[in-house]
Amino acid sequence: MAPSMGEVVNRSAVSRRTVGREVVDSWRLRRAEQVVLCAALGLVALWLPACGGDVPPYGPASSGAPGGITEDIVSLPEPRLRGPLSVEEALARRRSVREYADAPLTVDQLSQLLWSAQGITERRYGLRTAPSAGALYPLQVYVAVERVDGLRAGVYRYDPRRHGLELVLDRSVRRQLYRAALSQSALAGAPATLALAAVFARTTRKYGERGRRYVYMEVGHAAENVCLQAIALGLGTVVIGAFDDGSVRRTLGMRDDEEPLYLMPVGRLPSQ
Repeated sequence: MAPSMGEVVNRSAVSRRTVGREVVDSWRLRRAEQVVLCAALGLVALWLPACGGDVPPYGPASSGAPGGITEDIVSLPEPRLRGPLSVEEALARRRSVREYADAPLTVDQLSQLLWSAQGITERRYGLRTAPSAGALYPLQVYVAVERVDGLRAGVYRYDPRRHGLELVLDRSVRRQLYRAALSQSALAGAPATLALAAVFARTTRKYGERGRRYVYMEVGHAAENVCLQAIALGLGTVVIGAFDDGSVRRTLGMRDDEEPLYLMPVGRLPSQ
């Protein structure tokens, strides 16, 4: 028997309601999946910086930096993890040295000094030789090279992740750095000078104004590492904090958000 007109209308209405519910349910399911995915991505974004993961520690070069940063990386020799001097002996011998022998450094010595300041010691989270609040690593190390075997004179920026040097300025800056640091004699005779700078925002983003205190602590940790490493290599260095910030920043071609904190001229001991 053929269905009546009323039965046809009822069946059509039921069919439309069923299709409508299926569409709504499908939309809700897709929406829920999107919410879960966004939440997961948000957690990853928060987790990586906190643990020092593979988030780049610095952005592109500032246009205000004279000379800029080249893409060429000068690879450094792998750092040694064993040496002839114990930690106790290095501590006992540490002195501020302001005069150096008239001799160049080797690239192996420079490599070891840079590694001691900010080298990577744990690859998974990018942990370094010096402790850092929140593993945020606000420090950046530059080196003004005057006489280092295998390197031409100029200013280089240390890249801890690749343990290499980025050329910033392809010329000697010894005289300019000497004047910027109030004509301190140690800078006039050193074959190389390390400059420790900081991007304060990397730390203050998380810790507020107190983060500035943490950065000052951290640069002290790194500088002491360099002092002890220098002694272990038979070298001398001194920590210098008296200089004109703007002049040092311009002389070394630092980026606009980097503030110089220490200069550390280094060289062979005069007796060598």
